[in-house]
Amino acid sequence: MTPANFQQLANFIWSVADLLRGPYRPPQYERVMLPLTVLRRFDAVLAPSKDTVLKRYAELSSKGIPNIDAILNNLAKNEDGTPLGFHNHSLLDFQKLKGDPDNIGRHLADYIAGFSENIRKIFERFEFDKEIEKLEESNRLYQVVAQFAEIDLHPKHVDNITMGLVFEDLIRRFNEAANETAGDHFTPREVIRLMVNLLLEPDTHVLTQEGIIVTICDPACGTGGMLAEAQNWIRAHNEQATVKVYGQDYNPRSYAVAASDLLIKGQKEKDSRVELGNTLTDDRFADMHWFDYLLANPPFGVDWKAEKKEIDRWPNFRGYSGKLPRINDGALLFLLHMISKFADYEAGNKNLPGSRTAIIFNGSPLFTGGAGSGESEIRRWIIERDQLEAIVALPEQMFYNTGIGTFIWVVTNRKAATRRGKIQLIDGRERYTPMKRSLGDKRRYLDQAAIDAITREHGALEDSKTSRVFDNTDFGYRRITVLRPLRLRFEITDEARERFLNTCPELFDALQAVQDQLGPEPHLDWNLAWNEVQQVFKTLPDDVEGWGKGAKSTAQKKIFRECFTTADPEAAPVIAKRHKRGDVAVSSELFPQQTLPPLEAGELYALLGLYADGKSLVEYEPDPALKDAENIPLKEDIVSYMLREVRPYVADAWIDRDTLDEQDGGIGKVGYEINFNRVFFQYQPPRPLHEIDAELADVEKRILALLREVTE
Repeated sequence: MTPANFQQLANFIWSVADLLRGPYRPPQYERVMLPLTVLRRFDAVLAPSKDTVLKRYAELSSKGIPNIDAILNNLAKNEDGTPLGFHNHSLLDFQKLKGDPDNIGRHLADYIAGFSENIRKIFERFEFDKEIEKLEESNRLYQVVAQFAEIDLHPKHVDNITMGLVFEDLIRRFNEAANETAGDHFTPREVIRLMVNLLLEPDTHVLTQEGIIVTICDPACGTGGMLAEAQNWIRAHNEQATVKVYGQDYNPRSYAVAASDLLIKGQKEKDSRVELGNTLTDDRFADMHWFDYLLANPPFGVDWKAEKKEIDRWPNFRGYSGKLPRINDGALLFLLHMISKFADYEAGNKNLPGSRTAIIFNGSPLFTGGAGSGESEIRRWIIERDQLEAIVALPEQMFYNTGIGTFIWVVTNRKAATRRGKIQLIDGRERYTPMKRSLGDKRRYLDQAAIDAITREHGALEDSKTSRVFDNTDFGYRRITVLRPLRLRFEITDEARERFLNTCPELFDALQAVQDQLGPEPHLDWNLAWNEVQQVFKTLPDDVEGWGKGAKSTAQKKIFRECFTTADPEAAPVIAKRHKRGDVAVSSELFPQQTLPPLEAGELYALLGLYADGKSLVEYEPDPALKDAENIPLKEDIVSYMLREVRPYVADAWIDRDTLDEQDGGIGKVGYEINFNRVFFQYQPPRPLHEIDAELADVEKRILALLREVTE
């Protein structure tokens, strides 16, 4: 059976699952179907050498020799003569299980117990003994086993690629029945092929060398599809290559399938392993930091609340000591983990070869979080270390459990010389082929022509309609705060007077004195009005209560301003403080990484909110309602940007000096984001009005004609 018609086999196995209806709900079918599929595969693989193993087992048992697994594992062989690395010494097989319906439960348990220890450990993760009891109680066990006995899953009939597709199709159906979250799903094979191409094609000249040894890791391996596809690519290009694969997954059943597949392929446990555990908190390959290639499709849009408490106790996360992403999406943590597994790199040194990784994300890691956020800081950490090589945008509706857009990131610590300091974006969103029949949410796929085209674009590193090459700094920006002055109108109205006296009744006489002095008309300069109010309070008679002392006085003055002032764009700016000119240094020292355009001192002062007033500099109080922020590209200086993009439209705006002093050498918070829509947006001008009018007139005529047919 070839990968092209794997669906026939998957449909047959799924039809067997209908026998489970009743004792099991559809989301629970996988508890039975996955382990039985694996078991039948083992049974078929072991069949050719079964008699040899049984004979030797009888000899060793009669002599009382312990620890016979290693001997029998070498006797169980593939058709090419290579040891399988596991065995079964039970006299039973699937055909013999069919022959005794009355004892099917006991015999099936004995058959599983006859496997070598490595297989028994895998089946412990399936927890299949519980399912045997449940199936036997409901009189379904024999029917299901008998159906599986009719399937020939030997590798010569169903190769490893096809078997992987069958597993993935079954798991997709189980996940759909269970309504799993969008991030908890496997990756379509054509997407994996594209990932593998992007990861390995640049190293073809190395991977085709004689005697090459390659290590590959997937820290969220699921059933092992990515590891299998990477192996296939390397061996298709170099049959003599030694490929060692390592995977980890937190789902026991997915782990069991992947571990089983590894054994069936004849991978030696000392060279290749699949481990069970949470990658974020329990790295099962903690001592290994030298993988050549890493690839993964981690859960995206899934929170890491359960792991946060433990991770927060660590001094850093896998060598990254910056801010971590939001609790509701931990996808970027997997990329940090993968980067921590990079081998050191030094050009020309074979002992320091460096590493490459490809990872699938949704759109969130591209742009979520402003400057200073965890996501932005991780992007910054990767880009400023010149490790982001390329990002490919995939079509929507490509995955089985979600229709959202996805992206492949290629990250490496050994960029080619032509790529250093650069990032390539490839837009593959329109390169899909519609499927004749949808599979879950998957309605589109990438055909081989699309995969080849994207691979060639990646290799060419040229600008085109769907490929753009940028400098690393093109995605960086400085975030500064832009302020505008608070402008207040002072006016004593009856409503404001009542509101003030309800809070400060002790100031009735003082307020009356202020009203007598300033009158009821509005004042458009709060600074002058406030000076007059202060003067009135200073001249109050001893028997009239004025401002209190300390905190009470501060509170009364705040309430006074809140009650008798309103924002008015026509009013004069409110002065916050005055500075002596010599107390504030305004020069290029405030912009240490910027080349300032020629400016008069007064203009530069004004950009920082300091306005000349005689011998002093006036600083206005900012209006919180008018506070805004600007993201200024790293390649552009702040002053030029303000003069071009802000001042012509808001003449009284200035830069918040606290923003400049915050961090990063006094140039504001630095952030990084990658906006695909902005890069590849193509403006479509609206059609001429006369065309639209003509079309509407034509539609009206057709509607009237239809109405006449009805009424006449």
